[in-house]
Amino acid sequence: MKLERIRLENFRSYEKQEYRFGERTIIVAPNGAGKTNLLEAIYLLLAGESERASVTEEMITWEKPIATVNAVLEVNGNQELGIRNQGSDYIELTVILTRGSYMGKVTPKRRYLVDGVARTKAKFVGKLPVTLFRPEDMRLVEGSPPRRRNFLDESLTQAHPEYARALTVYEASLRRRNKLLDAIREGVARREQLTYWDQSVIKNGNIVSNFRREFLLYLSRVSTSFGKFKLEYLASEVSPERLTQYAEAEVAVGYTLVGPHKDDFKIFQEGKDLMVYGSRGEQRLGVLFMKMAAMKYVEEKLKIKSLLLLDDIFSELDQLHREEVVVMMEGRQTIVTSAEEEATKLVKGAEVVRLTKNTLD
Repeated sequence: MKLERIRLENFRSYEKQEYRFGERTIIVAPNGAGKTNLLEAIYLLLAGESERASVTEEMITWEKPIATVNAVLEVNGNQELGIRNQGSDYIELTVILTRGSYMGKVTPKRRYLVDGVARTKAKFVGKLPVTLFRPEDMRLVEGSPPRRRNFLDESLTQAHPEYARALTVYEASLRRRNKLLDAIREGVARREQLTYWDQSVIKNGNIVSNFRREFLLYLSRVSTSFGKFKLEYLASEVSPERLTQYAEAEVAVGYTLVGPHKDDFKIFQEGKDLMVYGSRGEQRLGVLFMKMAAMKYVEEKLKIKSLLLLDDIFSELDQLHREEVVVMMEGRQTIVTSAEEEATKLVKGAEVVRLTKNTLD
């Protein structure tokens, strides 16, 4: 499986551009030239989500009504992935972004297409698994719980469509439940109205929790060149008993206090809690481990090698850790961005692309 080319139209800083990729590609460009935007577009196509944008509109070029990201994947004879041409060696993925309306009509803010056929997000992702490694990921160990929950979701939504569906329903149900809790607090709704949403967050929340627990147990069993680590799941269980226990407190604050949206986990190396006691180097080693182990998990579940995206990551690492990241590239298509020419010396046999103002030299 391989990403052959991508075409961007009105996506962030790109008006209309097309790029092609080999097995290893290094994109060298100064900061602000759009290299991170390019990786974001690739990630959006393969994972169904942006790792940067809080709302869809952020990804659409200023004053443009619609953006399109389109890619062609070489599938190497895997005929189950395509829709239109079952015998084809290629499939086409498209994401269409709008601001909620287009040409006077209400439209979905995101549409996902496989070979021109509309698909739900859950059926869209997983065609080619993708692992993105950014400088911000170095704060995964000591950062906030939402950062670690995102790490869980990035892998599990690609590996398991049922997880993606349960997470989507859980988050939608949570929003509705929170609105009702706020309305109950204001005296304009009744507690009985929570029953349906209670059942939904319990059912789908437990699916989410079970997948997360299994995933973290898997990571704890993995041995990599970065060493062996243990991950401890700090689950916020959701059940009828827990919702009853927190009923008064939830009405008082106007939102749901328990459930997977409150989950977290810890990472240990030889019994040491790296968040509390780990040195900066040990924490970074823990991050490298989690990225490598999570990539292996997705590849094992989908039986496809991941596309590895490295966004200016070498500038954050010392020589030893740089070499460990290079090991991650083995057997995987890799796209690297860097503001420094030094990166071209680290990755042997790579095609070098120099990007200037969103054009290729």
